[in-house]
Amino acid sequence: MRLVDSKKLFELQNKPTNIRNICIVAHVDHGKTTLADALISSNGIISQRMSGKLRYMDSRPDEQERGITMKSSSIALYHAVDQAEYLVNLIDSPGHIDFSSEVSTAVRLCDGAIVVVDVVEGVCPQTRLVLKQAYSENIRPVLVLNKIDRLIVEMKMTALDAYVHINQVLEQINAVMGELFASGVLENEENTIDKQQLKPQKKEDQNFYDWTSALEDADDSNLYFSPEQGNVVFASAINGWGFTTHTFAKLFSAKLGVKEELLKKVLWGDYYLNPKTKRFMKGAQEKAKKPLFVQVIFDNLWNIYETIILRNDKEKVPVICEKLGIKLTTRDLRHTDSRVQLQSLMMQWLPLSQTVLDMVCEKLPSPKDILPEKVEKLMCSRIRDFESYLDETKKLKDDFLACDSSNNRPLIIFISKMFSIERSSLPENKPKALTAEEMALRREKARQMREELKNSANTEAIPICKEMPGDSPEKCTEDEKGKEDQEKEEQSETAFIAFARIFSGKVRKGDKVYVLGPKHDPSQALSIPDFKVDPNKKLKDLQSNEHITCAEIKSLYILMGRELDEIDEAVSGNIIGIGGLEDHVLKTAILSSTIACPPFSEIQYAAVPILRVAIEPTHPSDMSQLVKGLKLLNQSDSCVQVLLQETGEHVLVTAGEVHLQRCLEDLKNVYAKIPISVSEPIVPFKETIVEPPKIDMANEEIDAQNLDKGNENEQDPVITIYTNNKQSRIKIRARPLPNKITDLLEKSSDLLKAISQHIKTLQGISNERLENKLDNLQINGETKYQLSDRMLKLIETFITELQNICSNLGPEWKDVVNQIWSVGPRNCGQNLLLNQTDDYQTKFLHHQKVILEDARFEYESSFVNGFQLATLAGPLCEEPMMGVAFCVEEWTLEKNETDDSTHSFGPLSGQIMSAVKEGCRRAFQVQPQRLMAAMYSCDIVVDQKVLGKLYAALGRRSGRVVASDLQSGSASFRVRALLPVAESFRFALELRTHTSGLAAPQMMFSHWEVIDIDPFWRPRTEEEYLHWGEKWDGVNRAKAYMDAVRTRKGLATDRQLVTHAEKQRTLSKKK
Repeated sequence: MRLVDSKKLFELQNKPTNIRNICIVAHVDHGKTTLADALISSNGIISQRMSGKLRYMDSRPDEQERGITMKSSSIALYHAVDQAEYLVNLIDSPGHIDFSSEVSTAVRLCDGAIVVVDVVEGVCPQTRLVLKQAYSENIRPVLVLNKIDRLIVEMKMTALDAYVHINQVLEQINAVMGELFASGVLENEENTIDKQQLKPQKKEDQNFYDWTSALEDADDSNLYFSPEQGNVVFASAINGWGFTTHTFAKLFSAKLGVKEELLKKVLWGDYYLNPKTKRFMKGAQEKAKKPLFVQVIFDNLWNIYETIILRNDKEKVPVICEKLGIKLTTRDLRHTDSRVQLQSLMMQWLPLSQTVLDMVCEKLPSPKDILPEKVEKLMCSRIRDFESYLDETKKLKDDFLACDSSNNRPLIIFISKMFSIERSSLPENKPKALTAEEMALRREKARQMREELKNSANTEAIPICKEMPGDSPEKCTEDEKGKEDQEKEEQSETAFIAFARIFSGKVRKGDKVYVLGPKHDPSQALSIPDFKVDPNKKLKDLQSNEHITCAEIKSLYILMGRELDEIDEAVSGNIIGIGGLEDHVLKTAILSSTIACPPFSEIQYAAVPILRVAIEPTHPSDMSQLVKGLKLLNQSDSCVQVLLQETGEHVLVTAGEVHLQRCLEDLKNVYAKIPISVSEPIVPFKETIVEPPKIDMANEEIDAQNLDKGNENEQDPVITIYTNNKQSRIKIRARPLPNKITDLLEKSSDLLKAISQHIKTLQGISNERLENKLDNLQINGETKYQLSDRMLKLIETFITELQNICSNLGPEWKDVVNQIWSVGPRNCGQNLLLNQTDDYQTKFLHHQKVILEDARFEYESSFVNGFQLATLAGPLCEEPMMGVAFCVEEWTLEKNETDDSTHSFGPLSGQIMSAVKEGCRRAFQVQPQRLMAAMYSCDIVVDQKVLGKLYAALGRRSGRVVASDLQSGSASFRVRALLPVAESFRFALELRTHTSGLAAPQMMFSHWEVIDIDPFWRPRTEEEYLHWGEKWDGVNRAKAYMDAVRTRKGLATDRQLVTHAEKQRTLSKKK
């Protein structure tokens, strides 16, 4: 039974200083949902005995079956500390790598995080990831060291060994925090130096340089987890207990006759109690003394566990309870399961919920304490500077910091995701409890009906359905049935609720607000005079350059885990649910009362969607249902992508196998409600070229003598190609890009896309009529088409980095910065188009450079588009290229105005595009071609007994082990391996089967890797002939992948369907 009703929670919502918005983050199976259960039980929503077994926040059936959380869900909890009442909005998030996007959406809405770490497993990959996510969002974390009971029961450690082990785990966690802090400080220092260089310096400072680092001055006092600061809880969530050193300082200060403040300082660390002097001394390790923490806390804990669990000594349980001042019920004392007794005892002595919620309320900030750095980070993307916004937008920073709900403040609400719920489950659609008056009225009606029946029993029966004049009873019942069916259809529909946080202002039911999309630019909207938004437009009606709609707030909810409580208004600082925005928000958006509000910076997702499947309905007539279902799925899941291929296939892109299974289940049972057929997973590949190999497949050096020249046709690496009408000649050479340049291009994709967009805008202006251009210049003073200072600075940094890389490479890469013409595919890929012609100039990075008029300038965009098309679909299997530089060595254009060849060959721009595309593909094919496979980084915790089976499973799937470490204090190994995505399907299932469930992998996309065998390889050298003969019939991995992709795409392969075409003998003769 709930101890606190919705009215009380609603009252607390109006006090932002007493609100705590927190999320629980951790690696998979470290105890997040069990901890959430313990905290929820403190409000009476679930029984304390059921906490850890019920998994209240896992409301989906598949979550309960698998025992893992798949979506983040929020619940509002009441907590009181020293007469002060608090509202804690708790979000439980998943730990599985496939659902890390749910962690990102949860972290964006919070001010604090509870990081849970299993003390046996220590810091795992997902722990590092969630700490990084929390740090990047400027969120203050607190730590819960969970599963301490495992050290006693499973690991059989002594109290002192456990103390040393926990100390090491704490050091590992703080090391991760230190790395994040150092990288963050150095990045900020770089930005500060850049800003200072722009300001004019004083004369006396000209010859002085400050060599001190920002790390020396940076304040890291609140950064680390330290038990003496009270931000670390030692716990066992399954047994329902937890404590901080401050808990025991309160308990023992009177017994030991020491001040509580002193005990807080010495309970953790290298301190011990000198029995003679009765003083706390430092140097417990040197003098081989028990640390005070072990002596006062762990020894008592170990005694309780040994008595109740290990020895099962029932006689001593009442004695322990008496000493601790605890009363156990007779039922608990008689219980045969010792764990139940332990749980009842520990829950009363050291209640986990009390300890954790006390720490949350004392140590984590309220919405009012939001940091200015966090606000600027939210308002600006990576390539947008806060100073580049207009004054109206800059003023909103003060509203963020004030977190005020007065009427003069603008409304700013951020929606991090949309989640689906059955319409029948909404509070307004649930049957309401009857009041006393309504019940009395119904009783009266029932009494009257009984009396009427008695009176009419002797005369005639009363008809149940009274006939209206002109209506037949059949018609009446049909209408009722129709209405019922209609109501059922409406109720079975899926409703979407926005998972949102109010950063400023107050929102009420019925309010009209602007819905600002992720691509909304406030500067553009504010620069248009008399800008108006059509109130009737929805998301589907918007043009490509429109990002604002108007919406009405239909309903507001307090999120209560599996349930929703309806409210009429909500104020700043709260996490709420908003209904009725299905037609206005796709995944994320801003709701605001002003169009000056910028979109928040993009949420950074750790997992990259890479696993693709094609979907079609089992019955073709259900196609419309499937399309509708896919739209709903796309809206409800922040990480999923739904694509419609050119071939007409519907493709679903997910983060991993578990994520894919969840999406397909949702599609079948919730959104589309039809049987569907799913293809085998579609694996992405990339195509590249490499330097000619110096060692053959037999590991022998290739030299001119042993190379078989008979089968080798020497081809010129420079490809010359003409347009169909012979008016233009192009010479192209393909070169493999060095890895460092490829990595830099990958890292700077956002910047390159922005530069390409800017150049397109400038080219669009240059192609306009002269009068329009002059008018624009006079009106806007050239300011409209200039890049911001931050963008210019980022371009400058990119140029510097590229020059530094090229200076260490060969002479052919010396002048790359000035030669870059375009990047592709899609203007942000890892391939370069380099202009090495003598007589034509381009300006990609130096976009402000004025170029002399040239007849070829008109066709430049066609040339670049030809390159974009070539890099988007390579010659091997129509997959995108990666790490290739196309050097244009010559481009001539002899345009003949009188020539009438357009009718025969089409416009010259199209011919140039086709010629460049064909030239790039041929130049690519002349070089040694290779396929690139996507690689997963696998982290596997495996028992020592089945280590060999794990290695065998990885070997069968072309995986390789990168590192293998024995975990301290256990017989488990942590193995880090790389596995091709193409070979990863059902790997987890195979591993669990072969190792009897003792190994479970966590797979995350890592990088692209070249498959080091030529797809067209055949023996060429003497050594290769010696090893394999003239006809090699082994399996070429790269060719197998290539043929599989070509077959799926309907492209030609060299596979022979009939290998031995001998005439079949006719068995029966016609007579």
